[in-house]
Amino acid sequence: MSFRADERATEYREIDRFDDGVGWIAHPDETMQRASHAIAVDGEVWVLDPVDADGIDDLFAEFGDVAGVVVMLDRHKRDAAAVADRHDVPVYLPEFFEGVTEDIDAAVARFDDELSGTGIRSLRVVDNRFWQEVALYNPANGTLVVPETVGTVDYFLAGDEKLGVHPMLRLTPPQSALRSVVPERVLVGHGAGVMEDAARALDDALDQSRRGAPRLYASTIWEMLPV
Repeated sequence: MSFRADERATEYREIDRFDDGVGWIAHPDETMQRASHAIAVDGEVWVLDPVDADGIDDLFAEFGDVAGVVVMLDRHKRDAAAVADRHDVPVYLPEFFEGVTEDIDAAVARFDDELSGTGIRSLRVVDNRFWQEVALYNPANGTLVVPETVGTVDYFLAGDEKLGVHPMLRLTPPQSALRSVVPERVLVGHGAGVMEDAARALDDALDQSRRGAPRLYASTIWEMLPV
């Protein structure tokens, strides 16, 4: 599952546009389909787990001035510092994240249950020594952003799933945080989001996670075999 870690994209593919935000995939041909988002609250824009690309600032400008850049998964530092420095704003990290600050060459701010007075709730999805992740939920418009636990790219999906649990979490999917909301849309860190019937798609993903695991693992192994 290769990706271009050091190459700034010269173009991007827009995804997930709605009244209060938009998403993009900076390297549309990569297997991992790393998705980033910009969401607007009261005329300010929050940039989530960004992968940088030429012209991406023009996309943000449609929604307002950038207020901050958010890292939602400990290993999704991506281009957060570069985007934050360009807009002279901090990189925001969840309060419980450890071992991330030293890898970010930008000013850092912290948030706990709410993202900096925006009304956007921070949901602690995974918190262990190997994986630290929050989801963000805006109750004002029903937008849920989940950076890693669920996704829509092929290697997350078993059978006819619209949304699937990450392969490493299939047998023990984190339930409590994601069951606490009923989203209108689910935006993800890998692939395009689910923009319709999202609450059902999320429930199905969690309900079917363990049952679909053998099929997902079998298809993944098959795709890795030499041809």
